[in-house]
Amino acid sequence: MSESDLEEAILSLARARGPEKSIDPSEPAKQVAAARGVDWHSLMQPVRRAAVRLAIEGRLIILRKGKPVDPADFRGVYRLTIPREE
Repeated sequence: MSESDLEEAILSLARARGPEKSIDPSEPAKQVAAARGVDWHSLMQPVRRAAVRLAIEGRLIILRKGKPVDPADFRGVYRLTIPREE
């Protein structure tokens, strides 16, 4: 399983949901885990790392309590969304 698989799953799910809504990070973990035959729980940290990379690149927004957070410094429960296109 590669990091690009996780990034692709995150972006695909977030795009499908649209910028008005967000996804739970367990969603891409479950999708990739099902395709690879592994436990999705083991992918939660790799999903977080992939989300941080994508957020730093400006391709994703990490939300905590519905508000964007600094991708390099956040804790706890979070959700993911795509940026609005201007």
